[in-house]
Amino acid sequence: MCPTEHPPGTPNTTPNTTPNTAPGAPGLTGAPPPVVAGEPVQVADGVFVIPDRRVELVPNVGIVVGDEAALVIDTGLGPRNGAYVLEQARRLAGDRRLYLTVTHFHPEHGFGAQAFKGAATIVYNRGQRDELRRKGRAYLDMFRGLGASVAAELEGVELTGPDLVHDGEAELDLGGRLARLRPVGPAHTASDQVVLVDDRVLFGGDLFETRIFPITPYFPPHDADVDGAGWIGVLDRLAGLGPEIVVPGHGEVTGASLITEVRDYLAYVRDEAGRLRAAGLSAGEAAAQIDREARDRWDTWERPEWIALTARSFYEAVATA
Repeated sequence: MCPTEHPPGTPNTTPNTTPNTAPGAPGLTGAPPPVVAGEPVQVADGVFVIPDRRVELVPNVGIVVGDEAALVIDTGLGPRNGAYVLEQARRLAGDRRLYLTVTHFHPEHGFGAQAFKGAATIVYNRGQRDELRRKGRAYLDMFRGLGASVAAELEGVELTGPDLVHDGEAELDLGGRLARLRPVGPAHTASDQVVLVDDRVLFGGDLFETRIFPITPYFPPHDADVDGAGWIGVLDRLAGLGPEIVVPGHGEVTGASLITEVRDYLAYVRDEAGRLRAAGLSAGEAAAQIDREARDRWDTWERPEWIALTARSFYEAVATA
C-alpha cells in the first residue's frame, strides 16, 4: 500500500494528556547534551546510520539512499538536530527527492521534523499523527523539565505534522531500494512503526535497544498507552522476519538476536509481575523485587531505572486482564 495524500496538520490544538514532569520518570543528571553528531556510517548497501554514541536522548538516525530518492528515519531532538540530520542526508542524497519518517512520536525521535518542512515529504502512519496531536505539546513540556541542555535543544520547536499519512504498510520505492513502513503498535507507544529496507535491515526505534533496559513510558493517568503484551507479540513477529542487520533506537547496530533478548526480558517481567501479584504482593513490592532480580540477571545493561516502571505496567495489566 502506498501513502495517501493528507493535508499537513498542526498538532498543537488538543489538550495535554501528559504531565509536565512524569511521575517516576528516570532523570538525566550529568548526561551530556543530547546532540546528534558524527558522520553517517554505512551498515548495508545504501543504508547509513548516524550512531547515537550511547548519549541519552540521541537516537540512531537512519538515512537510506536509492537511485531516485532517499529516506530519513528519525530526526533527533529539536530543530538544531533536525537541521544537522537534514544536512547529512543532503550530503549523501544530493538532489534526490527526500522523505522523512519516524519510528514513533517521542521528542528525541521526531521533534526535529520542522527542519524538513518543505525540504522533504514527511510520512507518518495515522496513529503516529494522531498521537503527536494528542500528546505532543505535553511531551514537549515534560522533556523541557529534564534539564537545561534538553530544554536548550527544544527551544523554538514547532510540532510538525505529516504531508502524507498511511494506514497499514506503506512502501517507498527509492529506486533500486525498497523501504517498507510498517505500523506495529501499540507496544512501546500506541503507534510504533518499524522500517524494513530491502528485507535485510530493520529499524525498530525503541522497541529494542542494545544493552539498555527497555524504556517503558508508563505514567498513569496521563500516559499509559504502553502495551507490554502487545510489545512481546510485536517482537515475536519481528524476530520471524529474520533481518540481517538490526538498528535499535539507542545503542549499537547489531543482529536479529537483539530482538529475542529484549523479548525474553519483557516476558520475564510479565511472568514475574503476574506471579507476585497472585502471591499477594503490592505493585510497589513486586516492582522492587523484579528490579533487584533483573539488575542481577542483566547486569551489563544500562538504565535499570526503567525496570520498576516496566514491572508496574505489567502488574496493572494483570489486574485489568
